[in-house]
Amino acid sequence: MEELQELDNREKILECALNLFYQKGYDAVGVQEIVTLAGITKPTMYYYFKSKYGLLEALLHERCSKMNEQLREAAFYNGDLVYTLERYAKTLFAIAESDLRFYYLTLSLFYSARENETYKAIIPYMKEQFAIIRGIFEQAAGYLGNMNGRQEQFAVGFSGILNNYILVYFEREDTTGQLKDDRTIYSLVHQFMHGIVV
Repeated sequence: MEELQELDNREKILECALNLFYQKGYDAVGVQEIVTLAGITKPTMYYYFKSKYGLLEALLHERCSKMNEQLREAAFYNGDLVYTLERYAKTLFAIAESDLRFYYLTLSLFYSARENETYKAIIPYMKEQFAIIRGIFEQAAGYLGNMNGRQEQFAVGFSGILNNYILVYFEREDTTGQLKDDRTIYSLVHQFMHGIVV
């Protein structure tokens, strides 16, 4: 029973921190605000996480590790680049839709100043995520003659299309189920592969 209570406390702190970091930004949130929302004391939070930064690191480790594992599985290349890109896009869209607060938080941390501790906390996971998508193009290089060493450039372009589409999509008033729609994903991948002139 005591272990269950500890797990509940830890998860509650992580969830409250995620809400506050998402709503206000990491730097604007104080420890007192987190513990008040979680209904715990500061010593309890420090018992689990040692510091606010330790709390951020734990949140990123738990959620980003899971996210990147899902993306790694989706990036498995079986000789069909278009199919692999569609599967990767669908997985990323599902991740964003299932935990939009965390998805937005990761992007905001990534786009913070390089000297900021939040950037230092997120960058290993973002580098891992980029390596996963670059790996798709590296594996496909032998099958497509027009890459000419531009695997990184293609990975940047494709990830940019997906992330920007997600951001624009959730700015719409009506967001009923089109994000993971097969036709939308096909269209995005087709546009990436062939450009706007087809």
